[in-house]
Parts: sequence; structure tokens; C-alpha cells
Amino acid sequence: MIQLLSTIARTLVAAATLSAVAMAAHAQGVTGDVQAGQKKAEMCIGCHGIPGYQNSFPEIHKVPMISGQSDKYIVSALTAYKKGDRKHPTMRGIAGSLSEQDMADLGAFYASQAGKAAPDTPRTASTTAAALIEKGACASCHGANFSKPIDPSYPKIGGQHADYLFVALKSYTVEGNSMIGRSNGIMAGIAKQYTPAEMREIAKYLSTVEGELKVVPQSRFR
Repeated sequence: MIQLLSTIARTLVAAATLSAVAMAAHAQGVTGDVQAGQKKAEMCIGCHGIPGYQNSFPEIHKVPMISGQSDKYIVSALTAYKKGDRKHPTMRGIAGSLSEQDMADLGAFYASQAGKAAPDTPRTASTTAAALIEKGACASCHGANFSKPIDPSYPKIGGQHADYLFVALKSYTVEGNSMIGRSNGIMAGIAKQYTPAEMREIAKYLSTVEGELKVVPQSRFR
């Protein structure tokens, strides 16, 4: 059964890749500037520049580490918030004020803060976590050690906060809610295979993987 579900997931991944390529082609004309992005990131540091900072919506969880994500992923995520494909009132308000150039600059800045490259050999997962991750074919998109996505518009998830990963994964299962949820047919199909307890198990393991993400402490007051 797991093998069948994994095959289905890989088929869905292929379709997602084509969509991502189209999105990347659309944004090719905009080049980000690290220094410009550093200045524009002042709106972001109140949450993403404080180690251990927690968000209370839709439930309490640490805000995601974004230093070290690829520039294409940052742009993809901000675009999704701006369009409403990712529903989060605060992030939609911020993303809605950004131009394509702003997003590209922020992407360049956060990509420049990558930590050390993740090793090729991942940490050994428990039997349960390994089976769940294989069921979703997670590495097919997120790559070696879940830190080398097959497309740069996909996130690095190795080493990300467990509570954030759980909330993000669960959000793909939400339907018909104007305040929370994420619209992504591929991830929805994968996430809906799991119970909340299984999602927590996956998130817990992924958070232990040595990745390239980190929080770069920055003062809110400069």
C-alpha cells in the first residue's frame, strides 16, 4: 500500500515540477539585490530575526527560519501570500504591499544568509517516520537531506522548526476557510494521507535533520 501511494505521490510531483517551471519562467526578468533586500527586510526582522520567536496564529508555533532558503522559494511564498493561495492575515498584508522587485530583493538577501551546506547523508529516521516520509515521497521534491529541492521554488525543510512544519503541513488539508489554509493541489493530496499525529511525527523528524536554515539575529531597533 505504501509503495502504491508513493508511486502516486511521485506522479503528482512531476506535475508540480511543470507548474514550478512555468512560475520560474514568469519571474526570470526580475533580479534581486542583496543590499536592497537587507533594507527592505526591516519589515521582516520583528518575527524572522528573533531566535525562538513564536506566532500565535492559527496556533502557537515558532515562525519559520527563512535565512538560507533559496531566493526563488522566498519569491514563490510571498507571491502565494499576496494572491491568497497561502492564507495568513499578517503575511498577506505584508506581501500585498510588495512589488516583484521587492520580493526578488528580499529573496536575494535571505538566500545570502544560508548556513553551512547540509551533509549528503541524512540522520537515520525511526521506522515509523521513515515509512511516513516514504509514503509521501517527500525527498522526491525536497531533495537530499530535505535541503536540496529539485526546484528552487520548493522549500528546504531539513532542520526547520517542528511546530511550524506541523502547522504548515496541516494547513494544506484545510478547505473552505477564508482565514487559514494553503491552496496547493499537490501538497493537499499528500498531506491528506496523514493523521495529525502522523504529521507531528514527520515534522519532529525533519526538524532533527541537519540543514541549511537558520535564524540570523537582528534587532528590531536600528
